[in-house]
Amino acid sequence: MDPLFSPPLHRQRHQFVIDFVKRNKPQKVVDLGCSECSLLKKLKFHREIELLAGVDINGAIVKKKMHGLAPLSADYLQPSYDQLRIELYQGSVTQKDVRLRGFDLVTSIELIEHLTLDDVERFSEVVFGYMTPAAVIVSTPNSEFNPLLPVLAGFRHSDHKFEWTRAEFQSWALKVCLEYGYEVEFTGVGQAPPGQQERVGFCSQIGVFHRLGGRVSRNMFNGDDAEDVFSYTQLYSINYPSLRDNNILRRVLASEVLYWAEKLKRRWMEEKTGERDDGYTLSQTEGGAEECVRASEQCMGMEEKQTGVCGGEMKHPVKQCGRGVAEVQEVEDEELFWTDRKAQLESCRLHRCVSVPLAVLWSCCPKVSALSGSLNNLRHLLMDEPNVKLNQDGSAVLLQEQEEEEDNNVLEDSGYGEASQCSHSAEQEGGWEKND
Repeated sequence: MDPLFSPPLHRQRHQFVIDFVKRNKPQKVVDLGCSECSLLKKLKFHREIELLAGVDINGAIVKKKMHGLAPLSADYLQPSYDQLRIELYQGSVTQKDVRLRGFDLVTSIELIEHLTLDDVERFSEVVFGYMTPAAVIVSTPNSEFNPLLPVLAGFRHSDHKFEWTRAEFQSWALKVCLEYGYEVEFTGVGQAPPGQQERVGFCSQIGVFHRLGGRVSRNMFNGDDAEDVFSYTQLYSINYPSLRDNNILRRVLASEVLYWAEKLKRRWMEEKTGERDDGYTLSQTEGGAEECVRASEQCMGMEEKQTGVCGGEMKHPVKQCGRGVAEVQEVEDEELFWTDRKAQLESCRLHRCVSVPLAVLWSCCPKVSALSGSLNNLRHLLMDEPNVKLNQDGSAVLLQEQEEEEDNNVLEDSGYGEASQCSHSAEQEGGWEKND
């Protein structure tokens, strides 16, 4: 049947739902009769949805396909502020379950024709009387279109209990609206050949129901409102990574801070020693690194002492110290730490670290400021982060001047640094992907 339509009919039905979601932006959506979860797999990319649920009576099919709803690597490497939870249940649409009440949108795509007429009445009571969603999309075959389908004898599927004409479908839908306080619009997908659309209608007819504001259902299940009924079996649930999770926010922020602190440290060491490390050259193609240094110069002052945002006096936005920051502040001439004798410089490296003020990082890296919101928040979020070492007053990040060979790339450990939007690539994988 699908080769008659382009795109295929099942894709047109799913696209109809997706277009509705784009226009109306529901936060809670449940697909009744989700089967292989193909519609849910498309809806999960629409991040205005915070809760996405599916129900099917055939739990084996759901279990076979449900892991396709798991977060992708990119969802862990670049978590957004959006929240998404996915829940899948095994159960009958003729039974009520309190976990599916109060949704913004319920979809029933090619489902009701698999029910007996008695079960259709129960379906109406459960969906419109008990679940009371803000909107419902119901699609079902239009039997008037069947004569146009080749090699079709009887119903379109062996499990169909009925296939309604347009008048029969509209009669059922209008009765639902009258009993449960909804209004309905009729449409469909699968256009008939030219000149026959009015005579036979759409191949799949669709009713879009909207709950009338303030109207109370007359046939609501009496006394059931106060009951917490759990008739479905939960098969799957997962929360997508989100920056609203404080642990995830800390980890992403720490990775971003370490990335840019390392950049600034390398640049400063190059200026001081006159040596360049090609592996860490701040080129224009990396975009933002040079601007970051210029911004830090303007913010903290390269040549003159001035009081920074963190409250301390600094000659340079990035400073090198011995065993502690206090030692740096006691030395009047910073250049005493540096000599022209390479051997002496090398002998002292294991005892040195580089101090990168948080004020510089916050002011020059938009991603850091966006994630933290303020300098105080940045300091607070990093305080308990084990991968970030701060100085005693928490105003700067401390980095080893020269790290051991096996530990010299903070980006490999971060799992996020190269994927962030602060002008570095998202091609690397790994990091902290969750095992399902």
